[in-house]
Amino acid sequence: MNNKTIAFPQLANYHVPISFFLKHLTDCNILDTPKITKRTTELGIKNSPEFVCMPFKYNLGNFIEALEKGANVLIQAGGGCRYGYYYEVQKQILKDMGYEFEFYTLTETDKVAIFSAYKMMKKLNPKLKFTKYLYYLALTFKMIHYMDKIDHYIRKNIGFEVERHSFENLLEEMLEMFSRTKGFFHLFKLYHRYNRLFRQLKVDKPKNPIKIGVIGELYTSMEHYANYDLEKLLGKMNVQVKRFTNITYLVITKRFNNKKLLKICNKYCKYPIGADGMDNVARVITLALEGYDGIIHIKPFGCTPEIGAMHILNKVSEDYKIPILYFTFDNQTSIEGIRTRLEAFYDMIKMRRSK
Repeated sequence: MNNKTIAFPQLANYHVPISFFLKHLTDCNILDTPKITKRTTELGIKNSPEFVCMPFKYNLGNFIEALEKGANVLIQAGGGCRYGYYYEVQKQILKDMGYEFEFYTLTETDKVAIFSAYKMMKKLNPKLKFTKYLYYLALTFKMIHYMDKIDHYIRKNIGFEVERHSFENLLEEMLEMFSRTKGFFHLFKLYHRYNRLFRQLKVDKPKNPIKIGVIGELYTSMEHYANYDLEKLLGKMNVQVKRFTNITYLVITKRFNNKKLLKICNKYCKYPIGADGMDNVARVITLALEGYDGIIHIKPFGCTPEIGAMHILNKVSEDYKIPILYFTFDNQTSIEGIRTRLEAFYDMIKMRRSK
């Protein structure tokens, strides 16, 4: 084990596969970056440009706390929108603050670059063989894929659990076991075991529950702290939730879906409008046709692609008769305000159903 300590930003539960990947391909210490808290946010806001979006500030706060805990190697992802510039800007901010560290990015432009990522890993472990790198890269993505499939089932059913916290407790156990994966066959067995256990959890679900789709900016959609645990709040209202955005979609599925999504929304979008803007227009149409009762669109303050999409979404909402609730999150957002608006949206949907 060398004297390098690696850290990376928090994003939902994906720290489990990322830590697994780095642990098996480097001989560095892997720092468990602290979960995002109010202090993380305050550090990020204090040291970021005022009008940069909130994900930038969350990530920067993560890095500062990691450096305080002894990290000297930082890894960032990027791509899609202004997020692609985070690497250089955050690096310069942290250097200006006096920290000494190595900084690497996992992406080129807006896509995961397999060969450049391998070169990066070679800098951390000069003895790393390309075959070993490919093996653990594939194993890690398989783990992420299994996690996303389980998450999809959880969102559909957690609002109707009979035993409180049964889904959360089993998910925590599953993630711990996934972190100890020994290979593809072992991971396969773990996935099918927990897939079975989740389906054995008791739920009291009506035949036609209220169904709400969650769309919007990728980071805010996936990171629970950034969206104020929106999905958990919906679950407490006995709502079935659907969210398209996850790592499987962003890294693997999306590149094969652009033409299909553009075809779905060609009445409203003649070409992609940046990041997930066009995707979200197509998703609203898809959810409306699937009989969903409403849509929640979420974004951080200042997210340009989603601002562009909102005007189109209003037209889609009118044409397909599906209501959309918009949330914009920043450091001034109040959880009480979110809860009040969600309750009003839920009551409105129930009234629409009764008519």
